[in-house]
Amino acid sequence: MEIIENINQWINEHPTSSSIIKYLVWTAFILFVITFLRRLLRKKLPDSTVRYKSQKAIEILGYFFIIIITISYFTGSIKDFALAVGLLTAGITITLQELILSIAGSFYIFFVGVYKPGDRIEINNIKGDVIDIDSVYTTMMEIGEWVSSDNYSGRIVKLSNAFVFKGPVYNYSKDFPFVWDEFNLPIRYDSDIEMAKSIVVKIASETLSEYVSQSITEWSQVVNKYYIENAQVEPTLAITMTDNWIQFNLRYIVDYKKRRYTKHILNELIGKAIQNTEGKVQLASATFEIVKVPHINVKKED
Repeated sequence: MEIIENINQWINEHPTSSSIIKYLVWTAFILFVITFLRRLLRKKLPDSTVRYKSQKAIEILGYFFIIIITISYFTGSIKDFALAVGLLTAGITITLQELILSIAGSFYIFFVGVYKPGDRIEINNIKGDVIDIDSVYTTMMEIGEWVSSDNYSGRIVKLSNAFVFKGPVYNYSKDFPFVWDEFNLPIRYDSDIEMAKSIVVKIASETLSEYVSQSITEWSQVVNKYYIENAQVEPTLAITMTDNWIQFNLRYIVDYKKRRYTKHILNELIGKAIQNTEGKVQLASATFEIVKVPHINVKKED
């Protein structure tokens, strides 16, 4: 207590010296905050361009407040530093809003369960499997781009967690780990259409029976949890008449990770079954009818 009284007495007796000390303390505090935030950004932001710009913004903002405090001191108005602290806090919040939003997004992802490691998602037009979630970034193994279907491209993508607040998040595996897929088969008009229908429906039903039985249970849970009506999970076949062929459209449900492989199996089995019909069912190809061949006059000059 005696030490505190002595300090207060000294401050009262030397107001100018105490003001200088306060000025130096606040200046040192601002420099410490600048250094701390620059180191934090260097660790949390892997992108060199964003990291450089963020560090520069923090540095400029900090020096701006030092200038304000210095001017206030020399004009004799350095009495209340609460305003300076408030402005500094507001400036830091604006400068680091993306980082703050990313940290808030990580809490949102964790507590709401938007997605978790192992889920296949699409966010910000990027699709992939989630392999890690930290306080700032979601790390994904990318799918698609220059490779077809749902194959890995080999690129690891880091996305800011702030994107969960900026747009839709498509989750392929949460609640219902199945997707609907389809493909078309062109069948010639002179084929046995009933035989073709029976081949496609039979092979699809046998091949996809396991997915159908599993998806029925999963879908019933989705119906109980959300406001949604029941859906057709068994394979369905729709027929469309075109100018050149009868188009068979097979729609079916499949595990979201086995979409490409399942389509391959169905095409292979249906193709072999059609070949075994000995021409009763034939796949069609594009045909062109030449209506008229124009006359060409060729003159030979001597």
